[in-house]
Amino acid sequence: MQLSACIEMMFAAESGDPAERIRLAAAAGADAVEFWRWSDKDLGAIAEALRQTGMPLAAMVAEPFATLTDPAEHDSFLEGLGDSIAVAKSLGCTVLIAQAGPDRPGVDRAIQRTALVEVLHGAAERLAGTGIRLGVEPLNTSIDHPGYFLPGTAEALDIIDEVNRPEVGLVFDLYHSGVMNEDVRQVVGSRADRLIHVHVADHPGRHEPGSGGLALAEGLRWLFAHGYSGRVGLEFRPASGSAAALAATRLALGAGA
Repeated sequence: MQLSACIEMMFAAESGDPAERIRLAAAAGADAVEFWRWSDKDLGAIAEALRQTGMPLAAMVAEPFATLTDPAEHDSFLEGLGDSIAVAKSLGCTVLIAQAGPDRPGVDRAIQRTALVEVLHGAAERLAGTGIRLGVEPLNTSIDHPGYFLPGTAEALDIIDEVNRPEVGLVFDLYHSGVMNEDVRQVVGSRADRLIHVHVADHPGRHEPGSGGLALAEGLRWLFAHGYSGRVGLEFRPASGSAAALAATRLALGAGA
């Protein structure tokens, strides 16, 4: 099991410099790193830190953030996706993360879903042949993202199936899923191969695995046994130091030394 430290949350208390956080993550034994926006970072410094440490960049956000259920925002998203693809290539990143955006008040849900499928088809065309995949991420509406369009994993997987392109898959966050009281086995079922990246954090608090009550280790074991083969992103706020939280996470998830 390869653990990818999200440097937006991990090592943020230790350094304000994203490139230095990569070095700290490497020194603490992370297998990879990931982050959110690329546009707010010194990409030259990021590239150098990755080169120096030999750390893979597991994932980053496809910019710009957009309401993908709104056709009026599709052109700007797809144009920006081209820039994100170029940055991802330059940094060796193979997973871009997209969020559906907010539920649009007064707009029928079926219409919004059709728009989401259409823009993902367009994204697949731009990603074809690049070796980079786009992962759509469900987010919980109970605590962190009220009003988000896509809180349910099963519906998200149905949308991925409707798009039916290998360039588009799912980012599955066991924290968001757990907060929504989902059963991993039920909502993923036979479709673990559609998952291109996984995130973990515990609940309550969104701290490291083992700090709360979610059955994260059990969920991950099930995913790996049923077709998932990617990395596990650590997208949590360390309750103490980041290096200690990384070590505790390896023990809690049974991820080895």
